[in-house]
Amino acid sequence: MRFACALFVLFFFSAPAPPAHAHAVHYRVENRGISARLFYGVDDPVSYAAYEIFGPGDAIPHQKGRTDRNGIVSFLPDRPGAWRISVVGEAEHGAHGAAVTVRVAESLYMASFDKPLVAQYTKGFVGMSILLFAFSLWVLLGKRKEKRGGA
Repeated sequence: MRFACALFVLFFFSAPAPPAHAHAVHYRVENRGISARLFYGVDDPVSYAAYEIFGPGDAIPHQKGRTDRNGIVSFLPDRPGAWRISVVGEAEHGAHGAAVTVRVAESLYMASFDKPLVAQYTKGFVGMSILLFAFSLWVLLGKRKEKRGGA
């Protein structure tokens, strides 16, 4: 009898334990997804601002949250199309909002995104600024000549 008990204990403790899946958290790190960095100025990120991300044709947000400390929003699209990121940031002088549209290709990687108006037409804005400066300088110098010649 003692021999049978010893054999049972030896067999019981030498058997492999079943895996414990009930309380485990599994993860996988993937090198894909889309990120957008939002900022008020060059060194002023939109930190901890509320955002919502809407997929193509969605009325209910695909994702909600807050930007991180650096003003970054990241998401993993599940279908191609135009995705819209809406952000509302609280600055010292009031709330500011932005809406960014990101087009996702069939491969689920970013195809393009909408740039701000100034970024799209930077050359035009700079050219207009130079022309306005030259015109202002011409008018100013013309007024000086009138004053000298008329006095």
